[in-house]
Amino acid sequence: MIRFATIGTNWITEEFIKAAKEVPGFVLRAVYSRTEEKAKEFAAKVGAPLTFTSLEEMAKCEEIDAVYIASPNSLHAEQAILLMNHGKHVLCEKPMASNTKEVQAMIEAARKNNVVLMEAMKTTLLPNFQAIRKHLHKIGKIRRYFASYCQYSSRYDAYKQGIVLNAFNPTFSSGSLMDLGVYCLYPMVVLFGKPKSLKANSVLLESGVDGEGSIVLDYGEMDAVIMYSKITNSYIPSEIQGEEGSIIIDAIHTPQKVEIRYRDGRTEDITEAQTHHPMYYEAKEFIELIQNGKRESAINSHAHSLTTIEIIEQARKQTGILFPADR
Repeated sequence: MIRFATIGTNWITEEFIKAAKEVPGFVLRAVYSRTEEKAKEFAAKVGAPLTFTSLEEMAKCEEIDAVYIASPNSLHAEQAILLMNHGKHVLCEKPMASNTKEVQAMIEAARKNNVVLMEAMKTTLLPNFQAIRKHLHKIGKIRRYFASYCQYSSRYDAYKQGIVLNAFNPTFSSGSLMDLGVYCLYPMVVLFGKPKSLKANSVLLESGVDGEGSIVLDYGEMDAVIMYSKITNSYIPSEIQGEEGSIIIDAIHTPQKVEIRYRDGRTEDITEAQTHHPMYYEAKEFIELIQNGKRESAINSHAHSLTTIEIIEQARKQTGILFPADR
């Protein structure tokens, strides 16, 4: 049994717990919140026997093996390193941290303490992403990767009324590239590796975060184009274009339908059945790594996380997005 604690009392933590309970070996032991009232309320909701308001205390607790972190992006590195220094395995929500320096420090802490550190990027562990990888050779020489994730944020209405919530506050290392663009970038890195160069554009809001943006990435014989937004919606699918055909992906963050359209007019549905909650697969991967004595996922690897944050940081530098964590 792998005894878990969670950081974060929002809907994403609730969804993770719901999904992880389907994985053999998962046991929820504790929840952390800064206030006792919130911790107790959330623990009652999700069925956790222990609550903590001190991260130090939780890190020292011998009844916890692993921690799922879903706090604001700016807190990931500090919290993860503290926990890993106390021998806890860490599954950390995407993006892994604010910048490259923080991700490097997290990877070093994981190696030093001989624990698992994995970025909780669900997309790359879903059955339909595996289908994309398996059938990629069928579309011939790849010429373009195109991914779009544009979703109008429910918090943007508050922002327009002068209330700056976490999602639009640079103090928490947030914004559309960090929160949504990462879903376009990480699968690209897993499929095609590190680009040679990139050109980024962003629409900056008065608070200092990006409301939306796009990046064109050069891979030599192919390019990649990604678009992301928290202030508009988009309804177009993502696509990998090859010389013999294209793979059409309904939604890059959680692909449910994937098909190949060949140049000769044929179509092939390559969709795989997704029998579990989308977050089940990341929980399963993480738990199995611990159980099998491995220290790193082959798919959501340290190298993939590092390359992704390097791209994000380069794009932020080009477009003038600066976080307090960068200073």
